[in-house]
Amino acid sequence: MCGIAGWLSYSQNLETQRDTLQRMTDTMALRGPDAGGLWIDGPVGLGHRRLSIIDLEGGRQPMTAMHGGPREVAAITYSGEVYNFRELRTELQRLGHRFETRSDTEVVLRAYVEWGEAFVERLNGMYAFAIWDLRSQELLLIRDRMGVKPLYYFPTSDGVVFGSEPKALLANPLVPRKVRADGLREILEMVKTPGHAVFDGMREVMPGEIVRINRQGLGRRHYWKLQAREHEHTLDETIHHTRDLLEDIVDRQIVADVPLCSLLSGGLDSSIITALASKKLLAAGKENIRSFSVDFVDHGSGFTGDAVRGTPDAPFVRDLVEMIRSSHQEIVLDSRELANPALRAQIVRALDLPPAFWGDMWPSLYRLFQEVRKHSTVALSGESADEVFGGYRWFHDPEAIQADTFPWLTSVTGKYFDGKTLFDPGLLAQLDMHSFLRDSYAQAIVEAPVLPGESAVDQRMRQMSYVNLTRFVQTLLDRKDRMSMAVGLEVRVPFCDHRLVEYAFNIPWAMKAFDGREKSILRAATRDLLPESISERVKSPYPSTQDPAYEQALRDALAAIQADRNAPVTPLLDSGRIQQTLAKPLSSVSPMYERMGMELAVGLNTWLSEYDVSLEL
Repeated sequence: MCGIAGWLSYSQNLETQRDTLQRMTDTMALRGPDAGGLWIDGPVGLGHRRLSIIDLEGGRQPMTAMHGGPREVAAITYSGEVYNFRELRTELQRLGHRFETRSDTEVVLRAYVEWGEAFVERLNGMYAFAIWDLRSQELLLIRDRMGVKPLYYFPTSDGVVFGSEPKALLANPLVPRKVRADGLREILEMVKTPGHAVFDGMREVMPGEIVRINRQGLGRRHYWKLQAREHEHTLDETIHHTRDLLEDIVDRQIVADVPLCSLLSGGLDSSIITALASKKLLAAGKENIRSFSVDFVDHGSGFTGDAVRGTPDAPFVRDLVEMIRSSHQEIVLDSRELANPALRAQIVRALDLPPAFWGDMWPSLYRLFQEVRKHSTVALSGESADEVFGGYRWFHDPEAIQADTFPWLTSVTGKYFDGKTLFDPGLLAQLDMHSFLRDSYAQAIVEAPVLPGESAVDQRMRQMSYVNLTRFVQTLLDRKDRMSMAVGLEVRVPFCDHRLVEYAFNIPWAMKAFDGREKSILRAATRDLLPESISERVKSPYPSTQDPAYEQALRDALAAIQADRNAPVTPLLDSGRIQQTLAKPLSSVSPMYERMGMELAVGLNTWLSEYDVSLEL
């Protein structure tokens, strides 16, 4: 999977900045624990840390390519996987290219040499990479269509600094550890604005975008966006085509030269991916898929359903494991451990930001991935099916559908994403959070593609899908990438295959929910793969601990902040509200959403301390 870093400075020879480039690259060591490399050529330096997945010996980076003579013409530092690299390799060989490795990295590089910038439209996968063209002296920064893999950059007066994560850029003295009002707004609200980064002056390469830097400056263009098209298939054809796509996607994504597993929650999405992977592996004469699930100590016996989670996962996990006979392991976590300040600091360092929402899900995901990594290097996930097929509660809630804001911030679910409860009202007024939210939503709706002649219902549901696929899913993909790569685990997300996303995006809503259920097409396309209990199961999100010990530890951390006059987050908080929160009996506080304010306050304090951030509001 890997981590990348680099620096382009047209005014100097970066050989003199080798130490800085090495520090930038070293920040990516957790993403790439297996090997590292640095390549410098005059004004450009490329760094790479490698997690070996394909061609363990031959895929070292940064990698260069020669063409038409003995001179190098291009160099790459690359993170991700291109799943159709074998077909591209065959095509390039027919065109005269000779390969020295079996890696997909070399295929990507030679595809650029052969087809230029247009080569990216041929790629199927999750990736973020930088290519330096020695002939034109230009740098390209490119990110996959759905934004599965991250890539940040900071324009300078004579070039750019870039990396897989903000920490790589922050290791360069040109990049300030400064956050202005726009950045703080992004932290406080459950809105991830495409292209924006919290740190001042820093940007994120947008999904499906190419950033080109040359001596004339910096330019950006999208090579892919969601488009509105007529859906020409009948219901039966749609169901069958969805299944065909899923079969092909999983077949491509089980390719690895290292141990592979699946993340199994017992929900529809992860069960489909696990069942398909099992089927493909067994048909190829290989060992059955290994699967992992997560639970908490005493969670099964003490589980209480709520408005979001109606059932525990464990019984459904057992149903699928019994059906497909996967080699399964349940990872059981201690809730008290999840509130450990040292673990919170590890998560902040992995994310480069405070883990603002979902609270204990960050440490639990991190610990789950730590345990999985002891057995596997690659994991398949069911992430993003809800955004693609309309699985969330808000897709089926009239109030959320009609609301003039992001659907996850309305009705029952909105309170789960509000971490502003303990912050100073004067600060929130200064930041004008209402206008920020209004403007962010308006921007998203304006971007949403329109199909001429489409009914009002289909147009509105297309907008709903668009904001979920371009905003909400980005927060989930970012969380999964950072928590997995922090322990050197590659997580693949088959439901983010752009062919499936494009297809499902254009299925009319009446067909997408033809039986009145969420994800109707997906259920119908995969019913034969699953036990009936899972095919009929209602959506249940990633599990959250219900152990009051976790919240007590969170309260203790908040009380410590309240007692410390020098705590960096103190000027942002409302002391009176904190006192009221701490005075409540533990049993009166919801185990889920009312602790979001505490989570954000504690996490933000850790981040400000760890990163020595300068707030300029």
